Amino acid sequence: MSLLQDAEKYLSRLTRAEKAQVLQWVARDLGEAYPGIEGTPGVSGGEPCIVRTRIPVWLLVRARELGTSEADLLHAYPALRAEDLANAWAYARAHKDEIEQQIRDNEAA
Repeated sequence: MSLLQDAEKYLSRLTRAEKAQVLQWVARDLGEAYPGIEGTPGVSGGEPCIVRTRIPVWLLVRARELGTSEADLLHAYPALRAEDLANAWAYARAHKDEIEQQIRDNEAA
């Protein structure tokens, strides 16, 4: 039985109040999640990247700082979608210090 099937089995036994508590825990856990952005150890140094690609968020942010338009980014990286850029900008706003440090680290390398 998979973990998801186990969860479904246990959830069916909970009261509505208990289910509401579980939902609050899940929502709190997902509050720091950004759809379409993930950092995977061993891929691009574990830096947050656009899913399906190895394009780090910091690279897109830096390109935009240097005046590259979203249209140019989408043209330069055919795997990117407009939604990916929106997710990258949201992630960058929420993790400004982290992204700025990654830009500095990569420019110093």
